[in-house]
Amino acid sequence: MTLAENLTPSAQPVAASGPAGELRGVLGRMRAAARKSGPPDYDARVEHLDKLERAILEKKHDLAKAVSMDYGNRSKHETLAAEVMIVVNEIKHVRTHLHEWMETEPREVSWMFLPGRAEVVMQPVGVVGIVAPWNYPVQLSLSPLVNALAAGNRVMIKPSELAGDAAEVIKQIVAETFAADHVTVVTGGPDVAEAFTHLPFDHLVFTGSPRLGKLVMKAAAENLVPVTLELGGKSPAIVGEGYSLQQAAQKIMFGKCFNAGQTCVAPDYAILPKGRVDAFVEECRVAVGQMYPRLGQNPDYTTIISDAHYERLQAYIKDARDRGAKIIELNPAKEELDPNSRKMAPVLLLHPKDEMLVMQEEIFGPIMPIFTYEKLDDAIAYVNDHPRPLSLYYFDNNQRRIDRVLRETVSGGVTINDVMLHVAQSDLPFGGAGPSGIGAYHGREGFEAFTKKKPVFYQSRINATAMLRPPYAERIDWVLKMLLGK
Repeated sequence: MTLAENLTPSAQPVAASGPAGELRGVLGRMRAAARKSGPPDYDARVEHLDKLERAILEKKHDLAKAVSMDYGNRSKHETLAAEVMIVVNEIKHVRTHLHEWMETEPREVSWMFLPGRAEVVMQPVGVVGIVAPWNYPVQLSLSPLVNALAAGNRVMIKPSELAGDAAEVIKQIVAETFAADHVTVVTGGPDVAEAFTHLPFDHLVFTGSPRLGKLVMKAAAENLVPVTLELGGKSPAIVGEGYSLQQAAQKIMFGKCFNAGQTCVAPDYAILPKGRVDAFVEECRVAVGQMYPRLGQNPDYTTIISDAHYERLQAYIKDARDRGAKIIELNPAKEELDPNSRKMAPVLLLHPKDEMLVMQEEIFGPIMPIFTYEKLDDAIAYVNDHPRPLSLYYFDNNQRRIDRVLRETVSGGVTINDVMLHVAQSDLPFGGAGPSGIGAYHGREGFEAFTKKKPVFYQSRINATAMLRPPYAERIDWVLKMLLGK
């Protein structure tokens, strides 16, 4: 999802002293508290969710201010809408359905084992670890927390140090809302993050880049810890024949400019019908001008998170230009943007090639490569020839073509005729596919991700299992003949 520097490029075991020893102590106290108190019942879980919701709403402006400080400038409206609102809506949805999700599920019993009965019992997995990135530090820390609490677990959270101000507010919210052996926030640099991923959690959630995801999965494997990995990728936006270029440009550029493109589900590149690129470019120019008449002093337009990421994006543009791409900057007021401000004008990149740096990794910035296709087959083939993306966006009013794209491509999620909105639906699972992620959360899938669905069989006092025990004789032959035939 991001290029967050919240882990070191090493998956070697860490020593038991220092951060590792302290974190193991925290985990041990959580396990002891869980054994002592047992799983929380429905009323307790609802109370936990209620308290978290109140705390988030009380601190919503503090969260928005802190995130903006981390970025240099981040629109408060983006934080309130894409972070606070999504988490609060998740709480409301989970609370509405939690009683139903917690219920024991009766299951069928094979006739030969009647009158026994079978059921599936919902049980908390134990202690859940959450490693959150810098780009949406509130949502990606607290949304999985909501699901883990609903499932009755205890939780340790490690926010990214690149969003240090937001991490401190999140830490304050958690400390004022929960006991330290119930939910805790661990802050620190890469050494803390690495030690965190080596802990023997009962489940580990990581949001970050595919490169770091491999290291996290390797670290978790040392203790056979189940993982949910949300890893991002290059999410395509395909425009179908006949779809309004004005509408497509407005929606795609909104997704590319929201949070300055630093969004795991942002449209990474666009694929247009051949012959419509020039018209699309002009519509993109109009769309950006309408949203952001000015960029430099506009509080609605977010800056790039750090100098390193700003330089990375500039290097993408230079490499693409050197390799023959046409660069079109969308700067409505034609401002001179100070690189020190890290405000970066949106850029359209025509004639991209796969060997360009910008096409090697998730862009995570306001750069939009644009491809063309002659037939829809070509666009589908291009997507399928590359790693499966976290999201896919298709714009078309023809249901037959829509169905075809849905059927013939695989991605973590899809929005039709818009971008990113599938993530805001609490009843849809959020997760990747292969290189873009493993597992999912949000809604029921979030509850189940942090729940052990324990199968239980109840034997009846009257049963026929004695027929299946040795010494074997004619009766077992009769049973097997009934079941398997001659």
